[in-house]
Amino acid sequence: MAAANHYELLQIAQDASPQELRQAFRRLSKRYHPDTTELPAGQAEEAFRQLQLAYLTLSDPERRRVYDHSLVKPAPPPVRPVRLAVPQPAPVRRALSGGEWFALLLLGLAVVFSLVLGVGLAWARGTELLREPSWWPGGEQTAQTLPFTAADVVPAAPSGAAVQPSAAGT
Repeated sequence: MAAANHYELLQIAQDASPQELRQAFRRLSKRYHPDTTELPAGQAEEAFRQLQLAYLTLSDPERRRVYDHSLVKPAPPPVRPVRLAVPQPAPVRRALSGGEWFALLLLGLAVVFSLVLGVGLAWARGTELLREPSWWPGGEQTAQTLPFTAADVVPAAPSGAAVQPSAAGT
């Protein structure tokens, strides 16, 4: 007859009155007393001894207060979430599939076609294809050797006109 606590042993609520406690003890003592029970003598004596201990503890107000205080379990510490280390998959090198090879071929063809088209259009318009820029270091071109066109010449402003900056910011 092992119970978790005295209240469960006496089959009463924790806020039971002294009368309810006494009635529960009398009812159960008839069941577990060694002289009136059908249980084996050793088991009956142990059960009755536990019953008496529970009644003596709960019938005294000071002992009951101490016992009730011992039943209060401290709040468990807050549970920290466990962060499991998720293994990262190992990089796998694999051969390219047929579709991936086809996509690379199409990209290469697109680059070559763009270059041919750009160079062909520049050649058709008569643009000089290989010309070093004026800012290139070590270039032998100077401003004196560049040919001028009519579009490059900007007329000077009249002497009395207000000078406004050009749209190009120069």
